[in-house]
Amino acid sequence: MAILKNLLSFFGSSQGLSQNPGLQSGIRRSEPSVPAAPVNFDTALSVSAWWAGCRLLAETVACLPINFYRIDGQRKTPDNTHPLWYLLNVKPNRYQTKVEFWETYMLNLVTSGNAYAAKERLGNRIVSLLPLLSAQTETELLTDGDIIHKHYSASETRVYASDSVWHTKIFGNGIIGLSPLSHAANSLGIAIAAENRIGSVYRNGGKPTGILSMDKVLNKEQRARIRESMAELATSNDDNLFVLEAGMKYQAISMTPEDIELLESRRFQLEDVARFLGVPSVLINDTAGSTTWGSGVQQIISGFYKLNLRPYLERFESGIKAHLLSTEDQRKWSVEFDFDALLRMDQSSRFDGYGKGINAGVITPNEARAMEGWQPQEGGDDLLVNGTMVPLKTVKGKIQTGVNNGQ
Repeated sequence: MAILKNLLSFFGSSQGLSQNPGLQSGIRRSEPSVPAAPVNFDTALSVSAWWAGCRLLAETVACLPINFYRIDGQRKTPDNTHPLWYLLNVKPNRYQTKVEFWETYMLNLVTSGNAYAAKERLGNRIVSLLPLLSAQTETELLTDGDIIHKHYSASETRVYASDSVWHTKIFGNGIIGLSPLSHAANSLGIAIAAENRIGSVYRNGGKPTGILSMDKVLNKEQRARIRESMAELATSNDDNLFVLEAGMKYQAISMTPEDIELLESRRFQLEDVARFLGVPSVLINDTAGSTTWGSGVQQIISGFYKLNLRPYLERFESGIKAHLLSTEDQRKWSVEFDFDALLRMDQSSRFDGYGKGINAGVITPNEARAMEGWQPQEGGDDLLVNGTMVPLKTVKGKIQTGVNNGQ
């Protein structure tokens, strides 16, 4: 049933995004061209750039701590006593650790554009978040405006009300997100076809297919005998010396990897896949950017966070607050991913920043020590200020006093 509906949606209207009641689909509705090779979840992950990009996004988000803050006016105080803190940071469900849950959730989001987790409650409290694979889940808009989610498994079909599922989506029609995997099908198909071509070339020992020609007419038996005896010329992995006689000539007809610029094509596909996933190609081992990686890793990570990861984290933070916290708790609590560990500068730069903050009276020495994970020291809780800095009006007053005294 789910497969049939997906196919109908795939070959349906090409009018772009819509919010008509019924099954919602984030896959591409029209094909500008047929992909060079079949593309699905498994074949896409056989493309190293796609695998590396998905892994980078999923594992980076999965390793980030999630901080809870109690809100008191304009002040936010770190507080891990909220039950959701344990759920999101330690054990989201009986099957997965925190890292495994977020890897699964993020992988579904970056490939299908949608991530689902069923909320299990004990009374009014959420006690478990169980991921629902996007490939087995459909979102439907009912005629009365309500949204339901249908999850298909081998044994049953379960229908969830919107409030029973935490649904995170990328940009789309507001009800469902667009599928990056579907819209990247052409680029991934070319990459897969290029890999297949390289495999074919190496299986044949790098020998191109070709034509044997002779200057006389052969009968059926002669053609079969020559084809059999000379087959290894194009298909064998052995580098034998073949002798052509009786005026036979061999002419290659398949294009070589150099002719079709296979290496350049593979390089472009790496960059193209990185664009679809929204990751800098240098972060998925694009060797052409190795010098940039070596000299500007801090700037690359900072840009990756601000332009690529931050939108995902904002989606999660706002989703946790809107869909996992009660209405009362939404006013009292704030939820934020802690990205400081990845953005952290080298020790020399950190100490220079601490020194400036302490001298300006912005942070205390013990606060700086806490940022390094060190124990506080006696007398380190006071704000300090550089003694050489005094108010300008004080200096003017001393100068005026000196003038009046004839100094």
